[in-house]
Amino acid sequence: MEEVPYTGDEKESLKAALDRHRDVVLWKLNGLDEEQARRPMTPSGTSLLGLTKHLAAVEYDWFCGTFGRETEPLPFRDDDPEADLRIEPGETIEDIVAFYGRARVAADKVIEELALEDRGTAWHGAGVTLRWVLIHMVEETARHAGHMDIVRELLDGATGDHVREDG
Repeated sequence: MEEVPYTGDEKESLKAALDRHRDVVLWKLNGLDEEQARRPMTPSGTSLLGLTKHLAAVEYDWFCGTFGRETEPLPFRDDDPEADLRIEPGETIEDIVAFYGRARVAADKVIEELALEDRGTAWHGAGVTLRWVLIHMVEETARHAGHMDIVRELLDGATGDHVREDG
């Protein structure tokens, strides 16, 4: 599991923190079948695959949309605020993991190309810096990785944020 460098610069440290939580998101899906990954485990319908889809969509939107980069069609709908959390009947683990992977690659390109002080316009119209977006996405990804910890434990008892070296 990636560690945040003890003496890294700000951008390197923020990116490492984001990557650490991104990896947890993918690890939480390891070993599950389609039914388990999409099974709603809370009254609001939270599923591991739904959280992964949501994180892919918001990575694309915050990094690419904010800084004027192209994205693939995103599952946001004005008439359905939960659309990006819902897994449609034809969507699979493979589809959603690939979507998350493409979002990460696109976001990483923005992170690499821009300076922390570079400004973009958020979906709600506010001006934001890349620094703010990185901090926000570390928070967002960590929050949902925590949800995924609980959902995974409810599914099959698995806990933790990474495979333990000691067994």
